[in-house]
Amino acid sequence: MTEALIVIDVQNDFCPSGALAVAGGDEIVPEINAMLADYSVRVLTQDWHPADHASFAANHPGASPFSMVEMPYGPQVLWPVHCVQGTAGAAFHARLNADAADLVIRKGFRTGIDSYSAFFENDHTTPTGLEGYLRTRGATDLTLVGLATDFCVAYSALDAVRLGFDVKVRLSACRGIDLDGSLAAALEQMRNAGVKLV
Repeated sequence: MTEALIVIDVQNDFCPSGALAVAGGDEIVPEINAMLADYSVRVLTQDWHPADHASFAANHPGASPFSMVEMPYGPQVLWPVHCVQGTAGAAFHARLNADAADLVIRKGFRTGIDSYSAFFENDHTTPTGLEGYLRTRGATDLTLVGLATDFCVAYSALDAVRLGFDVKVRLSACRGIDLDGSLAAALEQMRNAGVKLV
C-alpha cells in the first residue's frame, strides 16, 4: 500500500503526430497499462495550458520554438503551442487506461508560469497538491513513467527525492525529447540525486 505509480503526461500532443511529439511516445502505453494493475495508488498528470500561456513561443512576437527566454522564475524554453485546455491534443492517449487512475493532476494552467514537475510549478515553490495527496494515501515509494524523460519526468523525480520519497524511474516506460543533450544531463542529474533508474 506504500507504492504509487505516477504516469507523467501521456497525452496526444506528446505522441507521434502531436504538436510537441516525443519520438516513440506512444510505444510506452502498453507497458504503462500493464503496470497500473500492480500499484495501489495511481496518479496521472496532464499538461493543461491556457492558449495564452507564457511558455508558448507563439505568445512571444519574433520568438521561435525551442529558444530560451528569461522568466521571473528563471530560464524557460519556449515551446510550440501544445496541450491547450480542452483540446484533443491535451487529451490522454486513446489507448492509455486513464480510467484506472485514482487522481489526475493538471499542471501548467497558470498563464504566467510553466510546470514540468508533478509536484511544483517551475518556480519550485508553488505546489500542485500531489505531495499532500500521496502523504494522505500513505505512499512512500514512487515509480515514475511517461513523457518526457528529460523534462517532466526528471523534474518530477528530482522534486520527489527532495521531498523525501523513495523514487524509481522505469526508463523502458519513458521516452525523451533530448534537446541539446538534455537527456544525458537529466539521467546524470537523477542518478546523482538518488533516483533509481531501472
